[in-house]
Amino acid sequence: MLLIFVPKLTNRLGYTINVVMRNILQTEFAITVDPDTFRNHPEAKLCYDSHPLDNCDAIFIKARNLLFETTIEEQECQCFEYNGIPVLFPCYGRNTELPFDPFAAIFYMISRYEEYLPHRNDIHGRFLATESIAYKNGFLQMAVVDRWALMLKDIILKHYPDTVFSKRIFNFVQTIDIDSAYCYLNKGIFRTTLGFMRDGLHRHDKEMVRHRMRVLRGKEHDPFDTFDYVIELNQKLPNRFSLLFFALLGDYGIYDKPISSYNNEFRQLLQHLGDYAKIGIHCSYYSTDEPDRIVRETQRLSEILHRPIVRNRFHFLRFNLPGAYRNLVRAGVTHDYSMGYADLPGFRNGTCSIVPFFDLSSDQESDLSMHPFMTMDTTFHTHMKLSPKQATEKYHALVDEVEAVGGTFSCIFHNQNLCEEFGWEGWREVYEDLLEYVAEKLK
Repeated sequence: MLLIFVPKLTNRLGYTINVVMRNILQTEFAITVDPDTFRNHPEAKLCYDSHPLDNCDAIFIKARNLLFETTIEEQECQCFEYNGIPVLFPCYGRNTELPFDPFAAIFYMISRYEEYLPHRNDIHGRFLATESIAYKNGFLQMAVVDRWALMLKDIILKHYPDTVFSKRIFNFVQTIDIDSAYCYLNKGIFRTTLGFMRDGLHRHDKEMVRHRMRVLRGKEHDPFDTFDYVIELNQKLPNRFSLLFFALLGDYGIYDKPISSYNNEFRQLLQHLGDYAKIGIHCSYYSTDEPDRIVRETQRLSEILHRPIVRNRFHFLRFNLPGAYRNLVRAGVTHDYSMGYADLPGFRNGTCSIVPFFDLSSDQESDLSMHPFMTMDTTFHTHMKLSPKQATEKYHALVDEVEAVGGTFSCIFHNQNLCEEFGWEGWREVYEDLLEYVAEKLK
């Protein structure tokens, strides 16, 4: 077993070591602050301090101050390359194994430290990818946290080759956000009438009016109802594929336009999907500002599915730290899938591993697990204006990066964007290609 010596065990430090050794590297370890216990340990030893212990043969990683602090302030975490990998928090010394502090760097990324500092938000109040240290230093599309952890693993094995690490296995999680289950159906008289008026009077689009009428009369399939297509496709895939749906059940508004949670056909659809996949709540646009909405919306979904709701993704990926995550925990939600960017693909918290959330403001680990995602269909189509072929290349590159570190590739699609209409022609092929590309790797 690996024993790690630290001069002082803080909440930040204990959390970071747990994430690295348990969540990512999956090895047995213990932490001590007693020098004699450390010196007498007969197996693998790692000293994390500002200087190595005297009269002790052990791996030494020189520590910066970040994990021994409780304040939140600007950090000097200059980025440079080491063995071709961007790293943060340079730390030089004759005896240290690495020229940077991997624990401080990992904590800075996974805690989203920079999101607590002054920064510029977009029009929806979201932290922008372009504001991040990862984007500014060109490593947004690299799983640096996992790579830094693997550097530590290599060093440990070099000094203590008998140390046992569980093998990391590449996994795939696809998630489908249900912003609106139907394009025309089940919207009620008022919304349906407005739809006809918008198409006929405002857009002067007679074909759209006819299309809407044919669907309402049952002569054509509702274009947003792509759920059978998704399920049938997934039933042909390996067992290591995971499928999750996130249902928007907020009140109707400017940014939230779901089907009513009282609509019987929609309720039956959600129950049907629950037979094939896990379902979480897609907390509405204003839920990050009004925590009562989180409670109300999770209760709606729980009442439909007859089970507790423990998974969430915020609509529009609109959330703030730490408030939104605190509110999820209060509502009984223990898994969040919002950790990613709307404007660019990549690794918002630097990792493709599931890690617990650390609340910097209260200086403690939360009961909430963060499930980061790497890509979203609207990012490529709407924000980046990529063609289906260009998007496919981006998907492949990010899947390859995640596979290289044995992580979990997670992506977002929307049911309405798989309709092959309304400017999304060719994107079913992107979706199918991604599933086939991953399936080949999981064989």
